[in-house]
Amino acid sequence: MSSVRAIADELGISVATVSRALNNHPGVSDGTRRRVLQTADKSGYRPSVGRKPTNVVGLAYPGEPVKADFGAFEAALLAGVLEGVSDRRFDLTFVNIQRDKHRDETFGQFFDRKGLRGVLVRSLDDSKVAEQIADEGFPMVQIADRSDRPDVNYIDSESRKTSQQAVEHLLGLGHRRIGLAIHRVSDSDHVDRENGYRDALAGAGIQVQDNLIVRAEASPEGGVMMLLKLLDQPEPPTAIYFTNPLSTVGALHKCLQLGIRVPKDLSIVGFDDSDIRFRTFPQFTAVCQDAKALGLEAARWLTRLLNNETTGSFRETRPTTLAVHESTAFPPVAAIRLEDNARVVRVI
Repeated sequence: MSSVRAIADELGISVATVSRALNNHPGVSDGTRRRVLQTADKSGYRPSVGRKPTNVVGLAYPGEPVKADFGAFEAALLAGVLEGVSDRRFDLTFVNIQRDKHRDETFGQFFDRKGLRGVLVRSLDDSKVAEQIADEGFPMVQIADRSDRPDVNYIDSESRKTSQQAVEHLLGLGHRRIGLAIHRVSDSDHVDRENGYRDALAGAGIQVQDNLIVRAEASPEGGVMMLLKLLDQPEPPTAIYFTNPLSTVGALHKCLQLGIRVPKDLSIVGFDDSDIRFRTFPQFTAVCQDAKALGLEAARWLTRLLNNETTGSFRETRPTTLAVHESTAFPPVAAIRLEDNARVVRVI
């Protein structure tokens, strides 16, 4: 393994310049930094003397880790991760890849500079991040997404079968026009939920209608947008499956504002990552996953790996469950139509 001095000698620059380049110091030109990072990567250089503490694990996001709409999933996930890293006396830090990683750094160089021994990856809408980290052999686990690549460690929930059961529950109540309100990002989780919806309709001999599938941000505002778009159609659905907790909550709140009685006028099935379904009116029927358990098990496995207590790969898919509550019922005898998105008219 090379050293800072060896890199400096090879490039004909000072040790101080190499050190500044490796630490992403702003006083180094892009060309010099690129040459230093490429040489360090080629020679297998890893910092040793003066490294930051080596009991730190990163929770890495492609962009900003914490937003205003952090959401029940991320909160429950973080609670599990914190418990998991604490089991083996590791510390946790958030990592914003987009903000902090220099474009010429490898992921290994970036994480070394951050003083990390391993990373838990939330790839979100950038599914290639986990694969690129795995390519470099850096210890990692992807949370709440999957990869066909055998070198990508992951833990995820499988919601296709339960989504099918949820839509079959609506079909069993007599609904035939069922909308799907889904996150605009087609990660593995939301692909599962859409496929489950399609499976249930196909099993009932009902053709999927593209106008009954709407997409928006997984947020309360996105839930409102999708609700209004579905109910503003000439033949609106009598039931809707919202595939995200925040959009479910947003839609239920909008129904209260508009005077839409759930489930008498409209049945709603939502998605829940923890216990948010018990805090709405009415309590909503939901496909449920345990987000805390995803974070907990990912952190436990990674810290065991870093402590040489386990080897091999970690690829786990956890089941989801269907919880039937108060937001689903038989179809109404009247259709719901919106007038100027402001009030409800029931047409018999």
